[in-house]
Amino acid sequence: MLKRQFNKSKLPSRHVTEGPERAPHRSYLYAMGLSDEEIHQPLVGVATCWNEAAPCNIALNRQAQSVKMGVKAASGTPREFTTITVTDGMAMGHEGMRSSLASREAIADTVELTMRGHCYDAIVGLAGCDKSLPGMMMAMVRLNVPSVFIYGGSILPGRLNGKDVVVQDVFEAVGQHQAGNMSDAELDVLERIACPSAGACGGQYTANTMACVSEAIGLALMNSSGMPAPYESRDQYGEASGVAVMNLLEKNIRARDVVTRQSLENAARVVACTGGSTNGGLHLPAIAHEAGIDFDLMDVCDIFRDTPYFVNLKPGGEYVAKDLYEAGGVPVVLRELRKAGLIHEDCMTASGHSIGEELDKITREVDGKVIHSVATPISKTGGVVGLIGNLAPEGAIVKVAGMTAEEQVFTGPARVFECEEEAFEAVKARGYKEGEVIVIRNEGPAGGPGMREMLATTAALSGQGMGKKIALITDGRFSGATRGFCVGHVGPEAALGGPIGLVENGDMITIDAIKGEISVDLTDEVLAERKKNWKGPRETIYASGALWKYAQLVGATNKGAVTHPGGNAEKHVYMDL
Repeated sequence: MLKRQFNKSKLPSRHVTEGPERAPHRSYLYAMGLSDEEIHQPLVGVATCWNEAAPCNIALNRQAQSVKMGVKAASGTPREFTTITVTDGMAMGHEGMRSSLASREAIADTVELTMRGHCYDAIVGLAGCDKSLPGMMMAMVRLNVPSVFIYGGSILPGRLNGKDVVVQDVFEAVGQHQAGNMSDAELDVLERIACPSAGACGGQYTANTMACVSEAIGLALMNSSGMPAPYESRDQYGEASGVAVMNLLEKNIRARDVVTRQSLENAARVVACTGGSTNGGLHLPAIAHEAGIDFDLMDVCDIFRDTPYFVNLKPGGEYVAKDLYEAGGVPVVLRELRKAGLIHEDCMTASGHSIGEELDKITREVDGKVIHSVATPISKTGGVVGLIGNLAPEGAIVKVAGMTAEEQVFTGPARVFECEEEAFEAVKARGYKEGEVIVIRNEGPAGGPGMREMLATTAALSGQGMGKKIALITDGRFSGATRGFCVGHVGPEAALGGPIGLVENGDMITIDAIKGEISVDLTDEVLAERKKNWKGPRETIYASGALWKYAQLVGATNKGAVTHPGGNAEKHVYMDL
């Protein structure tokens, strides 16, 4: 590759490499073995969320090395650094889940601070688990530097009795075990087999949903998200991403040239047509907020409503991320959306070309099993639906992928629980009745604090065979692996005096995913009277530390549960300081 010259007089790294007054700074760089030439090239942050918490991020450290090779080959100097991640699978079902959503903000904040503090000129970010993907993308958009995102890749499915198995099966097996339908030995075998490699959860849960988003929104190179994590051939995408970020730097194409209102709409289309995680409705508004774009939960849900669902992935469908990759991946999905006129083709991507130009290169057709034709979809509307009504004036969200029309309407009496633990104990003891609407409240971003996911509870219900016989609503979240009629993100949350905090046992609740409505059969007068008698938010045990701080700062769920004023309040551009 030809050596290229960059004028550093306007790049952030000039503050640490150029001029006599930066001699001390250069001393530090020489101490790490950098040459004079490397010091005076652009400095590119290579950020990973590598840790040893779970398989999701365990391969990122190795993958970062291929990114650095690409940066070097294209006349840049890579500077690797790591940030935290909280892996939802490990945090699920206990107090640790409170740290999950807050970690998204911590990831974005720490990447921003590292980039600012060391004056890096561009970033390639690698992430593997649920919150690390949006957290990394939020940092890119916040900094508005040339940016390329790369997913660490999905886990391979396990194989048991001739069938693929994934971690969702293990969560649901807990419910089967509790119901007496699975022995200790059978559960022991399943838990040892379900996760056989590095990589993030293999279904279309939050990690793979946001990985698909990274391509659709334009921050990742086309097809880079699909290849499973153990495939060392992923290195070609790492190297290409390193080269790509140098091309963007040369052309001064920044993250907000890529992330626009139209590219966010493209991303929402992909969440809908793949039956992706409801968390897409939380993370897309948060990414938009960083750019100063007003794109809230109901904007996302409007797109979900008129997008066909045609990609057959777990948990609503049959296949996993590896199967999607082998069927042609996100590029083939985007090509189908384009056939239906559902993609904004002029949006810029990480390659420096528009998404339309990238799709012109794709010739592969759908396989009809994993990816159906957009003309003959699995269902005519998206796999995720927005709801609004007197129980959720700021909206709520439900995943309907794999559900029949009859299953998408539910009316029943409320069975109210003040937290997830109460609900889980009741589910274990069968302390609920068929036909009820289980209400779990005080689990929102501020009230939890941390807006926990409820996979342990929902998986236990599914394991008991009750997934279609009850409904569940919460001001918390659901895992992308959740199945059944489970409504999350109900806003305003109970801690802020939302109607979900005023519901009492026996109140009749109706959820209609076809009409997009969620209501409790109470008059405005009754709700107002209950609000007057409301005793305020439930006290939590988090009176100091990071979660206390998060609870003080976090905003409304429908706007992404963000913790700072966002792009609209900016008074400077980092790249131009």
